[in-house]
Amino acid sequence: MGKELIQAFETLENEKGISKEVIIEALEAALVSAYKRNYKQAQNVEVHFDEKKGEIKVYAVKEVVDLVMDSTLEVSLEEAHERNTAYEVGDKIRFEVTPKDFGRIAAQTAKQVVTQRIREAERNIIYNEFIDYEDDLLTGTVERQDRRYVYINLGKIEAALTPEGQIPGEHFESHDRVQVYVERVENTTKGPQIYVSRSHPNMLKRLFEQEVPEIYDGTVEIKAIAREAGDRSKMAVYSHDPNVDAVGTCVGPRGSRVQTIVDELHGENMDIVEWTEDPAQLIKNALNPAEVLEVHFVPNERSCVVVVPNHHLSLAIGKRGQNARLAAKLTNYKIDIKSEEEFDAFQASEDYEALFHPEMVEEEVLAEEGTAPAEPAEDDELLAVADEVEAIEEEVAAEDLDDQGLRADDIEEGNLGPDQMEDAVADIENDSETSYDDLQEDFEI
Repeated sequence: MGKELIQAFETLENEKGISKEVIIEALEAALVSAYKRNYKQAQNVEVHFDEKKGEIKVYAVKEVVDLVMDSTLEVSLEEAHERNTAYEVGDKIRFEVTPKDFGRIAAQTAKQVVTQRIREAERNIIYNEFIDYEDDLLTGTVERQDRRYVYINLGKIEAALTPEGQIPGEHFESHDRVQVYVERVENTTKGPQIYVSRSHPNMLKRLFEQEVPEIYDGTVEIKAIAREAGDRSKMAVYSHDPNVDAVGTCVGPRGSRVQTIVDELHGENMDIVEWTEDPAQLIKNALNPAEVLEVHFVPNERSCVVVVPNHHLSLAIGKRGQNARLAAKLTNYKIDIKSEEEFDAFQASEDYEALFHPEMVEEEVLAEEGTAPAEPAEDDELLAVADEVEAIEEEVAAEDLDDQGLRADDIEEGNLGPDQMEDAVADIENDSETSYDDLQEDFEI
Protein backbone atom coordinates (compact mmCIF):
# COMPACT_ATOMS: atom_id res chain seq x y z
CA MET A 1 0.00 0.00 0.00
CA GLY A 2 2.91 2.32 0.74
CA LYS A 3 4.12 3.13 -2.75
CA GLU A 4 0.62 3.31 -4.20
CA LEU A 5 -0.41 5.75 -1.45
CA ILE A 6 2.57 8.01 -2.10
CA GLN A 7 1.82 8.00 -5.83
CA ALA A 8 -1.82 8.88 -5.11
CA PHE A 9 -0.70 11.82 -2.96
CA GLU A 10 1.61 13.08 -5.70
CA THR A 11 -1.16 12.77 -8.32
CA LEU A 12 -3.55 14.75 -6.13
CA GLU A 13 -0.94 17.43 -5.65
CA ASN A 14 -0.34 17.75 -9.40
CA GLU A 15 -3.94 17.49 -10.63
CA LYS A 16 -6.01 18.97 -7.83
CA GLY A 17 -3.51 21.35 -6.31
CA ILE A 18 -3.78 19.68 -2.90
CA SER A 19 -0.50 19.80 -0.98
CA LYS A 20 0.92 16.39 -0.12
CA GLU A 21 1.91 17.65 3.35
CA VAL A 22 -1.68 18.72 4.04
CA ILE A 23 -3.00 15.25 3.13
CA ILE A 24 -0.39 13.48 5.27
CA GLU A 25 -1.13 15.73 8.24
CA ALA A 26 -4.87 15.05 7.91
CA LEU A 27 -4.21 11.31 7.50
CA GLU A 28 -2.15 11.13 10.68
CA ALA A 29 -4.84 12.94 12.66
CA ALA A 30 -7.51 10.62 11.24
CA LEU A 31 -5.47 7.52 12.10
CA VAL A 32 -5.19 8.65 15.72
CA SER A 33 -8.99 8.81 15.85
CA ALA A 34 -9.25 5.41 14.15
CA TYR A 35 -6.84 3.87 16.66
CA LYS A 36 -8.84 5.28 19.55
CA ARG A 37 -12.08 4.00 18.02
CA ASN A 38 -10.69 0.47 17.49
CA TYR A 39 -8.35 0.07 20.48
CA LYS A 40 -10.01 2.31 23.06
CA GLN A 41 -6.89 4.33 23.75
CA ALA A 42 -5.35 7.35 22.11
CA GLN A 43 -4.67 9.99 24.75
CA ASN A 44 -0.92 9.48 24.37
CA VAL A 45 -0.77 8.02 20.85
CA GLU A 46 1.04 9.45 17.84
CA VAL A 47 0.84 8.23 14.25
CA HIS A 48 3.74 8.77 11.93
CA PHE A 49 3.71 8.31 8.14
CA ASP A 50 7.07 7.62 6.54
CA GLU A 51 7.01 9.39 3.14
CA LYS A 52 10.02 7.47 1.82
CA LYS A 53 8.88 3.97 2.69
CA GLY A 54 5.16 4.64 2.70
CA GLU A 55 4.85 2.97 6.11
CA ILE A 56 2.46 3.97 8.88
CA LYS A 57 3.49 3.38 12.49
CA VAL A 58 1.72 4.03 15.77
CA TYR A 59 3.64 5.17 18.85
CA ALA A 60 2.59 5.39 22.48
CA VAL A 61 4.25 8.31 24.25
CA LYS A 62 5.08 7.61 27.90
CA GLU A 63 6.62 9.77 30.60
CA VAL A 64 9.58 8.59 32.67
CA VAL A 65 8.70 8.46 36.40
CA ASP A 66 10.13 6.98 39.62
CA LEU A 67 6.93 5.16 40.53
CA VAL A 68 4.62 3.93 37.76
CA MET A 69 0.92 4.50 38.52
CA ASP A 70 -0.46 3.94 34.98
CA SER A 71 1.52 1.71 32.64
CA THR A 72 -0.29 3.06 29.57
CA LEU A 73 0.98 6.58 30.25
CA GLU A 74 4.14 6.10 32.32
CA VAL A 75 7.36 4.11 32.28
CA SER A 76 9.79 3.55 35.15
CA LEU A 77 13.24 5.10 35.15
CA GLU A 78 14.79 1.62 35.30
CA GLU A 79 12.94 0.47 32.17
CA ALA A 80 13.83 3.69 30.41
CA HIS A 81 17.53 3.13 31.18
CA GLU A 82 17.31 -0.23 29.46
CA ARG A 83 16.62 1.66 26.27
CA ASN A 84 19.02 4.52 26.93
CA THR A 85 20.88 5.47 30.09
CA ALA A 86 20.56 9.16 29.22
CA TYR A 87 16.87 9.25 30.09
CA GLU A 88 15.84 11.18 33.19
CA VAL A 89 12.61 11.58 35.15
CA GLY A 90 10.17 13.73 33.16
CA ASP A 91 11.44 12.72 29.71
CA LYS A 92 9.06 11.42 27.04
CA ILE A 93 9.70 8.08 25.31
CA ARG A 94 7.96 6.78 22.18
CA PHE A 95 7.09 3.06 22.10
CA GLU A 96 5.87 1.55 18.87
CA VAL A 97 2.45 -0.06 19.35
CA THR A 98 1.39 -0.57 15.75
CA PRO A 99 -1.27 -3.35 15.67
CA LYS A 100 -0.80 -6.18 13.20
CA ASP A 101 -4.11 -5.51 11.47
CA PHE A 102 -3.65 -1.74 11.50
CA GLY A 103 -2.83 -1.73 7.79
CA ARG A 104 -6.43 -2.51 6.93
CA ILE A 105 -7.69 0.26 9.23
CA ALA A 106 -5.10 2.65 7.84
CA ALA A 107 -6.10 1.93 4.25
CA GLN A 108 -9.78 2.51 4.96
CA THR A 109 -9.06 5.67 6.92
CA ALA A 110 -6.70 6.95 4.23
CA LYS A 111 -9.42 6.51 1.62
CA GLN A 112 -11.89 8.52 3.67
CA VAL A 113 -9.39 11.27 4.41
CA VAL A 114 -8.26 11.57 0.81
CA THR A 115 -11.84 11.69 -0.44
CA GLN A 116 -12.76 14.35 2.09
CA ARG A 117 -9.67 16.42 1.35
CA ILE A 118 -10.30 16.21 -2.37
CA ARG A 119 -13.84 17.45 -1.85
CA GLU A 120 -12.71 20.32 0.40
CA ALA A 121 -9.87 21.27 -1.91
CA GLU A 122 -12.11 21.33 -4.95
CA ARG A 123 -14.59 23.53 -3.10
CA ASN A 124 -11.86 25.94 -2.07
CA ILE A 125 -10.37 26.01 -5.55
CA ILE A 126 -13.76 26.76 -7.10
CA TYR A 127 -14.57 29.39 -4.50
CA ASN A 128 -11.19 31.12 -4.84
CA GLU A 129 -11.52 31.08 -8.61
CA PHE A 130 -15.04 32.45 -8.84
CA ILE A 131 -14.76 35.00 -6.03
CA ASP A 132 -12.48 36.88 -8.44
CA TYR A 133 -15.35 36.96 -10.96
CA GLU A 134 -17.76 38.60 -8.53
CA ASP A 135 -19.18 41.79 -10.10
CA ASP A 136 -18.13 40.59 -13.54
CA LEU A 137 -19.60 38.92 -16.62
CA LEU A 138 -19.33 35.23 -17.48
CA THR A 139 -20.67 33.16 -20.35
CA GLY A 140 -22.36 29.87 -19.55
CA THR A 141 -24.75 27.26 -20.87
CA VAL A 142 -28.29 26.74 -19.67
CA GLU A 143 -28.26 23.36 -17.93
CA ARG A 144 -31.71 23.01 -16.41
CA GLN A 145 -34.40 24.99 -14.60
CA ASP A 146 -36.99 24.51 -11.91
CA ARG A 147 -39.72 26.67 -10.40
CA ARG A 148 -37.20 28.98 -8.77
CA TYR A 149 -33.88 29.03 -10.59
CA VAL A 150 -32.38 28.64 -14.00
CA TYR A 151 -29.08 26.75 -13.60
CA ILE A 152 -26.20 27.98 -15.74
CA ASN A 153 -23.20 25.71 -16.27
CA LEU A 154 -20.05 27.81 -15.91
CA GLY A 155 -17.67 24.92 -16.45
CA LYS A 156 -16.62 23.81 -12.99
CA ILE A 157 -19.85 24.68 -11.23
CA GLU A 158 -23.49 25.45 -11.78
CA ALA A 159 -24.64 28.99 -11.04
CA ALA A 160 -28.19 29.87 -10.04
CA LEU A 161 -30.00 32.56 -12.03
CA THR A 162 -32.42 33.92 -9.43
CA PRO A 163 -36.02 34.97 -10.23
CA GLU A 164 -35.11 38.58 -9.43
CA GLY A 165 -32.17 38.30 -11.79
CA GLN A 166 -34.23 37.10 -14.73
CA ILE A 167 -35.40 39.58 -17.35
CA PRO A 168 -39.21 39.59 -17.50
CA GLY A 169 -40.46 37.67 -20.53
CA GLU A 170 -37.10 36.04 -21.23
CA HIS A 171 -37.20 32.29 -21.85
CA PHE A 172 -34.35 29.79 -22.00
CA GLU A 173 -33.88 26.43 -23.63
CA SER A 174 -31.36 23.80 -22.62
CA HIS A 175 -27.87 24.36 -24.05
CA ASP A 176 -28.57 28.06 -24.78
CA ARG A 177 -25.42 30.15 -24.33
CA VAL A 178 -26.02 33.24 -22.22
CA GLN A 179 -24.00 35.98 -20.60
CA VAL A 180 -24.66 36.50 -16.89
CA TYR A 181 -23.51 38.94 -14.25
CA VAL A 182 -21.98 37.31 -11.15
CA GLU A 183 -23.89 38.99 -8.36
CA ARG A 184 -22.41 37.17 -5.36
CA VAL A 185 -20.33 34.11 -4.45
CA GLU A 186 -20.93 32.36 -1.12
CA ASN A 187 -18.86 29.65 0.54
CA THR A 188 -21.37 27.41 2.31
CA THR A 189 -21.11 24.08 4.11
CA LYS A 190 -22.40 22.43 0.93
CA GLY A 191 -19.73 24.09 -1.14
CA PRO A 192 -19.55 27.36 -3.07
CA GLN A 193 -22.83 28.82 -4.28
CA ILE A 194 -22.82 31.29 -7.18
CA TYR A 195 -25.77 33.57 -7.85
CA VAL A 196 -25.97 35.32 -11.21
CA SER A 197 -28.25 37.93 -12.74
CA ARG A 198 -29.25 39.37 -16.10
CA SER A 199 -31.36 42.24 -14.72
CA HIS A 200 -28.72 43.91 -12.53
CA PRO A 201 -27.78 47.49 -13.64
CA ASN A 202 -24.10 46.57 -13.46
CA MET A 203 -24.61 43.99 -16.21
CA LEU A 204 -25.28 46.91 -18.53
CA LYS A 205 -22.05 48.53 -17.36
CA ARG A 206 -20.00 45.39 -18.02
CA LEU A 207 -21.55 44.91 -21.45
CA PHE A 208 -20.55 48.45 -22.44
CA GLU A 209 -17.04 47.87 -21.09
CA GLN A 210 -16.77 44.84 -23.37
CA GLU A 211 -18.12 46.66 -26.40
CA VAL A 212 -16.62 50.17 -25.96
CA PRO A 213 -12.81 50.33 -25.58
CA GLU A 214 -12.98 53.96 -24.40
CA ILE A 215 -15.03 52.86 -21.37
CA TYR A 216 -12.72 49.95 -20.62
CA ASP A 217 -9.59 52.16 -20.64
CA GLY A 218 -11.25 54.93 -18.58
CA THR A 219 -11.46 57.65 -21.23
CA VAL A 220 -15.25 57.57 -20.97
CA GLU A 221 -16.80 56.93 -17.57
CA ILE A 222 -20.26 55.58 -16.80
CA LYS A 223 -21.53 57.87 -14.04
CA ALA A 224 -25.01 56.47 -13.42
CA ILE A 225 -27.37 53.76 -14.65
CA ALA A 226 -31.13 53.46 -14.21
CA ARG A 227 -32.62 50.25 -15.53
CA GLU A 228 -35.95 48.51 -15.83
CA ALA A 229 -34.69 45.23 -17.22
CA GLY A 230 -36.24 44.02 -20.42
CA ASP A 231 -37.95 47.31 -21.18
CA ARG A 232 -35.81 50.44 -20.99
CA SER A 233 -32.59 51.78 -19.48
CA LYS A 234 -30.92 55.16 -19.13
CA MET A 235 -27.18 55.64 -18.76
CA ALA A 236 -25.25 58.86 -18.06
CA VAL A 237 -21.68 58.99 -19.41
CA TYR A 238 -18.85 61.50 -19.08
CA SER A 239 -15.71 61.94 -21.19
CA HIS A 240 -12.40 62.78 -19.51
CA ASP A 241 -11.01 63.75 -22.90
CA PRO A 242 -12.52 66.94 -24.41
CA ASN A 243 -11.83 65.54 -27.88
CA VAL A 244 -13.96 62.43 -27.27
CA ASP A 245 -17.75 62.56 -27.48
CA ALA A 246 -18.99 60.34 -24.65
CA VAL A 247 -22.46 59.67 -26.07
CA GLY A 248 -21.28 59.16 -29.65
CA THR A 249 -18.55 56.79 -28.51
CA CYS A 250 -21.06 54.56 -26.72
CA VAL A 251 -23.54 54.62 -29.59
CA GLY A 252 -20.86 53.77 -32.15
CA PRO A 253 -20.90 54.17 -35.93
CA ARG A 254 -24.52 54.02 -37.07
CA GLY A 255 -25.42 52.73 -33.61
CA SER A 256 -23.46 49.51 -34.05
CA ARG A 257 -22.06 49.36 -30.52
CA VAL A 258 -25.27 50.01 -28.66
CA GLN A 259 -27.19 47.73 -31.02
CA THR A 260 -24.99 44.79 -30.05
CA ILE A 261 -25.95 45.32 -26.40
CA VAL A 262 -29.63 45.79 -27.25
CA ASP A 263 -29.54 42.45 -29.10
CA GLU A 264 -27.91 40.71 -26.14
CA LEU A 265 -30.71 42.03 -23.91
CA HIS A 266 -33.41 41.03 -26.41
CA GLY A 267 -34.50 44.49 -27.52
CA GLU A 268 -34.18 46.49 -24.30
CA ASN A 269 -34.39 50.20 -25.23
CA MET A 270 -31.32 52.26 -24.39
CA ASP A 271 -31.06 56.02 -23.68
CA ILE A 272 -27.49 57.32 -23.39
CA VAL A 273 -27.15 60.89 -22.11
CA GLU A 274 -24.26 63.16 -21.20
CA TRP A 275 -23.35 63.60 -17.55
CA THR A 276 -22.76 67.12 -16.19
CA GLU A 277 -22.14 68.57 -12.74
CA ASP A 278 -24.94 71.10 -13.32
CA PRO A 279 -28.03 69.36 -11.86
CA ALA A 280 -30.46 71.39 -13.97
CA GLN A 281 -28.73 70.42 -17.20
CA LEU A 282 -28.39 66.81 -16.04
CA ILE A 283 -32.13 66.62 -15.41
CA LYS A 284 -32.79 68.09 -18.86
CA ASN A 285 -30.50 65.46 -20.41
CA ALA A 286 -32.08 62.66 -18.38
CA LEU A 287 -35.58 63.49 -19.62
CA ASN A 288 -34.47 63.06 -23.22
CA PRO A 289 -36.14 62.87 -25.75
CA ALA A 290 -38.55 65.43 -24.24
CA GLU A 291 -37.69 69.14 -24.42
CA VAL A 292 -37.31 70.84 -21.02
CA LEU A 293 -37.96 74.58 -20.72
CA GLU A 294 -37.26 75.22 -17.03
CA VAL A 295 -36.10 73.40 -13.92
CA HIS A 296 -37.19 74.83 -10.55
CA PHE A 297 -35.45 73.33 -7.51
CA VAL A 298 -37.29 73.04 -4.21
CA PRO A 299 -35.23 74.69 -1.42
CA ASN A 300 -33.38 72.33 0.93
CA GLU A 301 -34.64 69.21 -0.87
CA ARG A 302 -33.46 66.95 -3.69
CA SER A 303 -36.63 67.72 -5.53
CA CYS A 304 -37.60 69.87 -8.50
CA VAL A 305 -40.46 70.92 -10.75
CA VAL A 306 -39.72 70.60 -14.47
CA VAL A 307 -41.59 72.64 -17.06
CA VAL A 308 -42.02 71.20 -20.56
CA PRO A 309 -43.95 72.39 -23.63
CA ASN A 310 -47.62 71.45 -23.61
CA HIS A 311 -47.20 69.00 -26.46
CA HIS A 312 -44.19 67.30 -24.77
CA LEU A 313 -45.87 66.44 -21.47
CA SER A 314 -46.76 62.86 -22.31
CA LEU A 315 -43.35 62.34 -23.93
CA ALA A 316 -41.54 63.60 -20.80
CA ILE A 317 -43.60 61.42 -18.48
CA GLY A 318 -43.34 58.39 -20.74
CA LYS A 319 -45.40 55.26 -20.96
CA ARG A 320 -46.70 54.41 -17.45
CA GLY A 321 -44.41 57.18 -16.13
CA GLN A 322 -41.33 55.24 -17.13
CA ASN A 323 -39.30 58.11 -18.61
CA ALA A 324 -39.80 60.31 -15.55
CA ARG A 325 -39.13 57.39 -13.19
CA LEU A 326 -35.86 56.43 -14.86
CA ALA A 327 -34.75 60.08 -15.00
CA ALA A 328 -35.38 60.39 -11.26
CA LYS A 329 -33.30 57.27 -10.57
CA LEU A 330 -30.52 58.47 -12.86
CA THR A 331 -30.23 61.94 -11.29
CA ASN A 332 -31.25 61.00 -7.72
CA TYR A 333 -33.81 63.85 -7.77
CA LYS A 334 -37.55 63.69 -7.22
CA ILE A 335 -38.97 65.12 -10.45
CA ASP A 336 -42.44 66.63 -10.86
CA ILE A 337 -43.21 67.31 -14.52
CA LYS A 338 -45.70 70.00 -15.54
CA SER A 339 -46.72 71.54 -18.85
CA GLU A 340 -46.50 75.31 -19.38
CA GLU A 341 -50.22 75.74 -18.74
CA GLU A 342 -50.11 73.59 -15.61
CA PHE A 343 -47.11 75.47 -14.25
CA ASP A 344 -48.74 78.89 -14.80
CA ALA A 345 -51.76 77.77 -12.80
CA PHE A 346 -49.48 76.17 -10.22
CA GLN A 347 -47.56 79.42 -9.67
CA ALA A 348 -50.77 81.18 -8.69
CA SER A 349 -51.71 78.53 -6.13
CA GLU A 350 -50.97 78.26 -2.43
CA ASP A 351 -49.18 74.96 -3.09
CA TYR A 352 -46.50 76.82 -5.04
CA GLU A 353 -45.87 79.25 -2.17
CA ALA A 354 -45.83 76.42 0.35
CA LEU A 355 -43.28 74.51 -1.75
CA PHE A 356 -40.93 77.28 -2.86
CA HIS A 357 -41.52 80.01 -0.20
CA PRO A 358 -42.41 78.18 3.03
CA GLU A 359 -41.09 81.02 5.21
CA MET A 360 -43.60 83.51 3.72
CA VAL A 361 -46.47 81.11 4.26
CA GLU A 362 -45.41 80.64 7.88
CA GLU A 363 -45.37 84.41 8.49
CA GLU A 364 -48.84 84.78 6.98
CA VAL A 365 -50.20 82.02 9.20
CA LEU A 366 -48.69 83.65 12.30
CA ALA A 367 -50.17 87.01 11.34
CA GLU A 368 -53.62 85.50 10.89
CA GLU A 369 -53.37 83.83 14.30
CA GLY A 370 -52.24 87.10 15.92
CA THR A 371 -48.89 85.70 16.91
CA ALA A 372 -46.80 87.39 14.28
CA PRO A 373 -43.56 88.82 15.71
CA ALA A 374 -43.51 92.63 16.13
CA GLU A 375 -41.62 94.57 13.53
CA PRO A 376 -38.28 95.70 14.98
CA ALA A 377 -37.80 99.45 15.16
CA GLU A 378 -35.49 100.93 12.58
CA ASP A 379 -32.09 102.15 13.76
CA ASP A 380 -32.94 105.79 12.92
CA GLU A 381 -36.09 105.60 15.04
CA LEU A 382 -34.13 104.20 17.97
CA LEU A 383 -31.55 106.97 17.74
CA ALA A 384 -34.26 109.67 17.60
CA VAL A 385 -35.92 108.29 20.72
CA ALA A 386 -32.58 108.06 22.49
CA ASP A 387 -31.75 111.69 21.62
CA GLU A 388 -35.12 112.85 22.93
CA VAL A 389 -34.68 110.92 26.17
CA GLU A 390 -31.18 112.33 26.61
CA ALA A 391 -32.47 115.90 26.16
CA ILE A 392 -35.18 115.36 28.76
CA GLU A 393 -32.67 113.88 31.18
CA GLU A 394 -30.32 116.84 30.78
CA GLU A 395 -33.20 119.26 31.33
CA VAL A 396 -34.23 117.44 34.54
CA ALA A 397 -30.63 117.37 35.73
CA ALA A 398 -30.27 121.11 35.11
CA GLU A 399 -33.43 121.88 37.07
CA ASP A 400 -32.19 119.80 39.99
CA LEU A 401 -28.88 121.64 39.95
CA ASP A 402 -30.67 124.99 39.94
CA ASP A 403 -32.70 123.85 42.98
CA GLN A 404 -29.44 123.23 44.79
CA GLY A 405 -28.02 126.60 43.75
CA LEU A 406 -25.74 124.97 41.18
CA ARG A 407 -25.52 125.62 37.45
CA ALA A 408 -24.67 123.17 34.71
CA ASP A 409 -22.14 125.69 33.42
CA ASP A 410 -20.25 125.36 36.68
CA ILE A 411 -19.97 121.62 36.12
CA GLU A 412 -18.82 122.04 32.52
CA GLU A 413 -16.31 124.77 33.48
CA GLY A 414 -14.98 122.72 36.37
CA ASN A 415 -15.96 125.28 39.03
CA LEU A 416 -17.23 122.56 41.38
CA GLY A 417 -14.94 120.74 43.70
CA PRO A 418 -14.83 116.92 43.97
CA ASP A 419 -17.11 116.84 47.03
CA GLN A 420 -19.66 119.18 45.46
CA MET A 421 -19.62 117.18 42.21
CA GLU A 422 -20.17 113.89 44.02
CA ASP A 423 -23.08 115.30 46.02
CA ALA A 424 -24.64 116.83 42.92
CA VAL A 425 -24.50 113.61 40.90
CA ALA A 426 -25.83 111.56 43.80
CA ASP A 427 -28.79 113.94 44.22
CA ILE A 428 -29.57 113.79 40.48
CA GLU A 429 -29.52 109.97 40.45
CA ASN A 430 -31.72 109.78 43.50
CA ASP A 431 -34.29 112.27 42.15
CA SER A 432 -34.37 110.90 38.54
CA GLU A 433 -36.60 107.88 37.86
CA THR A 434 -34.26 106.52 35.16
CA SER A 435 -30.60 107.20 34.62
CA TYR A 436 -29.03 107.76 31.21
CA ASP A 437 -27.02 104.57 31.56
CA ASP A 438 -30.26 102.61 32.07
CA LEU A 439 -31.73 104.21 28.97
CA GLN A 440 -28.65 103.27 27.00
CA GLU A 441 -28.93 99.68 28.12
CA ASP A 442 -32.67 99.48 27.38
CA PHE A 443 -32.28 100.79 23.84
CA GLU A 444 -28.92 99.06 23.21
CA ILE A 445 -27.40 102.25 21.80
